[in-house]
Amino acid sequence: MRDEKAAFPGSYADGHARGMTLRDYFAGQAIINVMLADEDMERTSVEDIAKWAYKIADAMLAERG
Repeated sequence: MRDEKAAFPGSYADGHARGMTLRDYFAGQAIINVMLADEDMERTSVEDIAKWAYKIADAMLAERG
């Protein structure tokens, strides 16, 4: 489930939202804690860290739905 709403919606002349999605915002918040919690950061790939952060973001979106 993806929420493509803007994290910080604004009023734009052409009516289109710009900027990060709420999913991106949640992932950005989650990644901080993911990195702090991973004691073996040197063994974890950045791809795995990003995937984990977006899994957390998706769970947050599902919970609020």
